[in-house]
Amino acid sequence: MQAHIIQADSDALVALKTITGYQPANPAYSLPELISKYDAMRVAQETLLNTQNTVAAARDALVSAQWTFHDVVLGAKDQIIAQYGPDSDHVAALGLKKKSERRTPKRAAKVAAQ
Repeated sequence: MQAHIIQADSDALVALKTITGYQPANPAYSLPELISKYDAMRVAQETLLNTQNTVAAARDALVSAQWTFHDVVLGAKDQIIAQYGPDSDHVAALGLKKKSERRTPKRAAKVAAQ
């Protein structure tokens, strides 16, 4: 629901509190019932906000853990290259290209100036 509608409803509740003699025919619309529903809405809003904060903190923790894991994997790949050499089968096992499988760079032909 839109925030301005909720604000208007909250303002109406404040105004209803100042009206003396308010006795609706339907007790579902009595002032105590309205206050009870308002309080329930506020509790639900607070619960949602707390949950969103918890989810944001969990997401931040996950991203941090993912970066830490990635950095460690990169370090392990460097260690494999250092220990077994850049052309070993162990390098290929980690999903890296062996040095011998890389293409040698070719010089680009110079274009004659006209």
